[in-house]
Amino acid sequence: MPCMIRFMLTRLATGFAIGCAAGFFIWQNGFAVAGAIDDYLAQGLFIYLFASTIAMGYLATALLLEE
Repeated sequence: MPCMIRFMLTRLATGFAIGCAAGFFIWQNGFAVAGAIDDYLAQGLFIYLFASTIAMGYLATALLLEE
């Protein structure tokens, strides 16, 4: 695998993992609601959107700082 693709995939995966952890923590402390399946769908979408945003930011920062 070319170095640039490996670099991008590892940074995206790392950022996504950080975003998932942060999104889950924020949801549990701020929006903790136990209930119907709609709540789980909302939680999953919130965590996914939070994680994808953090992943893109992490990748952009890594590309900016890479020498």
